[in-house]
Amino acid sequence: MQSQSAPKDEPEGAYAAALRLLARREHSTLELTRKLEQRGFTGASIRPALERLRAAGYLSDARFAGSLARHRAAQGYGDLRIRAELKQHGMEHAVVDQALEVLAVDWGAQALAQARRHFAEAPETSAARARMLRYLTQRGFAPSVARAAVAEWSKSVQ
Repeated sequence: MQSQSAPKDEPEGAYAAALRLLARREHSTLELTRKLEQRGFTGASIRPALERLRAAGYLSDARFAGSLARHRAAQGYGDLRIRAELKQHGMEHAVVDQALEVLAVDWGAQALAQARRHFAEAPETSAARARMLRYLTQRGFAPSVARAAVAEWSKSVQ
């Protein structure tokens, strides 16, 4: 019997483990590789398993990027935050650009909606505007988009 700490060099076992992970939710190639390594599989067993999953259409970085981008945009995050998170998952620049382009989100309207959801009233003081700008940039909106959203909301009060 093989001990738990011994590396697993079984492409079939890596494939089955990866398939179980993908049944729960989409994963990036990098994320799936890390999870399989944590489970003790070696690179020699992981690579063929991932290729088989890609060939079967079960593993797609583009599909993962689109799914994550849609989810984060729905949570009220900005494009800079989504872009950074996708890069952390090992997505290539072109895949990230495509995922964000497909969203077709009006980031200005998204920032304004997020500010209205988070703050009870429009900013009337410079300190309130600064606090709102800080919040929106921390959510991943570009500074110019955040400033425009705050200005838009401030205008509606006057």
